[in-house]
Amino acid sequence: MSSNIHAMVANVEVENLEDAIPLYQELTGETEVRRFPYRELELALVGPFLLYSGPLENYVSQNGTVIVGSLAPVLKALGKAGAEILEAPNEVPNGTRIVARHPDGSVFEYMQLRA
Repeated sequence: MSSNIHAMVANVEVENLEDAIPLYQELTGETEVRRFPYRELELALVGPFLLYSGPLENYVSQNGTVIVGSLAPVLKALGKAGAEILEAPNEVPNGTRIVARHPDGSVFEYMQLRA
């Protein structure tokens, strides 16, 4: 796991693993990708992200929260990947967050916790 991402809850539905994996490698700083089949699904583990491609009814929500040490590298990676920023960095009671829609359609909240 990248030192920038400390914790997350995310299972991400993607249309094509080949197109999605580079974004998640950029977000996590991971070079290693573990791919494996599970029933009718094609799965890839990239750092803490579990990506899946296959029938939606066989899996769970594509939304999640990611706890990071700094939002700057996340914003850079999202921009490079062409993600849509739904909520610019804003203060919330427990820190600063951004919300972004990835090119694969998944939506994530990235949270930098208050020290």
